[in-house]
Amino acid sequence: MPFDKKGTDMKIAPLACVIALATTSAWAQTPLPARPSTPTITLSADAARPAPNDMGQVNVFVEESGSNPAELAKRVNQRINEALAMTKSYATVKTQSAGTQTFPIYVKNSTRIESWRMRSELSLQSTDIPALSELTGKLQSITAVQQLNLMPSPETQKRVADETMVDAIQAFQARAEVAARALGKHFRIRDLNVNTNSMRPIFARKSTVMMMDAAAAPAPAPIEAGESMVTVNVNGTVELTD
Repeated sequence: MPFDKKGTDMKIAPLACVIALATTSAWAQTPLPARPSTPTITLSADAARPAPNDMGQVNVFVEESGSNPAELAKRVNQRINEALAMTKSYATVKTQSAGTQTFPIYVKNSTRIESWRMRSELSLQSTDIPALSELTGKLQSITAVQQLNLMPSPETQKRVADETMVDAIQAFQARAEVAARALGKHFRIRDLNVNTNSMRPIFARKSTVMMMDAAAAPAPAPIEAGESMVTVNVNGTVELTD
């Protein structure tokens, strides 16, 4: 029987493809050797610096009651206008309205309105603390001080926060070095998270009645600015290397 070379080649070719596919599949399913993991440690460090409270914010208000809402509004608005007139000569003090409220006062155990109460507020803000103190003292003749907040100005806050961040990062590096040395390793910082927080003291002033008692001789409101602590926390992961 004559040898059919062409037919033989056709039979061998598919078999070769199957062998090649099987070999490729077996190679693909062979797991690659795992890369050695790098040991890591997680650390945190804190730093704090005092920031001078070089900005003050004062809220003053006028509050009155009366049976005639229109007359009540007239009296309150007149006193607010007088207060605003006082602020005009203090260019370093920013003044703005902080809200006005009018609400009814009911007869006891009844839905019948007995009278009305109106309250209007002004907000004063300045980095000129002596001017703010002097103006607040004058305003006490016609308004009451609701609250006084002392805090670092945005510029001061940013400057001190940046300085404190440097301290915190240096403290983090020092802790990482100590930990790596204890383990007989070198280290490389993988990631860092920086968080800033500031503690701002709030000083509340006396009630309306006490303010009106002092109206006879207006004097600068005593303000002791003090300091606020700016704290920065740094936490992150460190890789230990040989």
